[in-house]
Amino acid sequence: MRTFIRTLIWLIRGIKVYALVGKPGTGKSFRARLVAQKYGIELILDDGLLIRDDKILAGKSAKKEKTFLGAVKTSLLDEESHRTEIFKALQRQRFKRILIIGTSDKMVKKIALRLGLPAPTKFIRIEEVASEEEIETAMRSRTVEGKHVIPVPAIEISRNYPSIVYDTIKVFFQKKLLFNNTSQAFEKTVVQPEYGKKGRVYISEAALTQMVLHCAEEFDDSIVVKKVSMKYGMNGYTLGIFIHVPFGVQMSGSMHSFQQYIVENLERFTGIMIDKVDVTIQEVSYEGKT
Repeated sequence: MRTFIRTLIWLIRGIKVYALVGKPGTGKSFRARLVAQKYGIELILDDGLLIRDDKILAGKSAKKEKTFLGAVKTSLLDEESHRTEIFKALQRQRFKRILIIGTSDKMVKKIALRLGLPAPTKFIRIEEVASEEEIETAMRSRTVEGKHVIPVPAIEISRNYPSIVYDTIKVFFQKKLLFNNTSQAFEKTVVQPEYGKKGRVYISEAALTQMVLHCAEEFDDSIVVKKVSMKYGMNGYTLGIFIHVPFGVQMSGSMHSFQQYIVENLERFTGIMIDKVDVTIQEVSYEGKT
């Protein structure tokens, strides 16, 4: 009931929620301020931090967590005290639009729900605001060097998290006005999270296979995984999943959803990067026969 009342209040105030969605390491935080500028968005919620312009208003950074699972929980505002702090900060702000950054539609919707915010009205994919080359460069920086970006100046991060600050960068945004062009510089902080300082994350084929089996059972217990193959490359793991499915399963839509489910859960709970998932239907069973 409390969440419903909060949502109703935000709706009455005319608050709109935007979402910037993309796989981990694709440069979402790097482009957050540019997206906010384009759509006239006043607030950004990124990895547990509520940000306005160059200031952190509330929250704690997932980049400070010592484990990947801890970082995920922080990003999702798992702790009630964390949610309450951000909610109270939102109440103190005068704003009409907020941008929530996440790795999936489901993640953004969950964050909005936990804050009592309305469901997102617009989903912006990282592919819409970054080229394929830019995304690949960002992913290499993440997987090889463990670098992340927080979209505020280093001085803001250094106050609370001096140990993770690595570098600063400036991005210039060109804005066309009626009589002349003006440029605005956004400073961003490059950090190396605590959970990424131990080096790249690897996982054995046996452990990965067990996780795929678990995800498949959760997604649809009628799908039987017969074999899992894996190969590691520059952009992460490529998985080959060979399955048996019962006759009548909708192959196109559900298989795509199955792929997405595998990617999102493996990346979220293991810390590894998934570059590609190929699903091969080896057999179709009909009334117990193949």
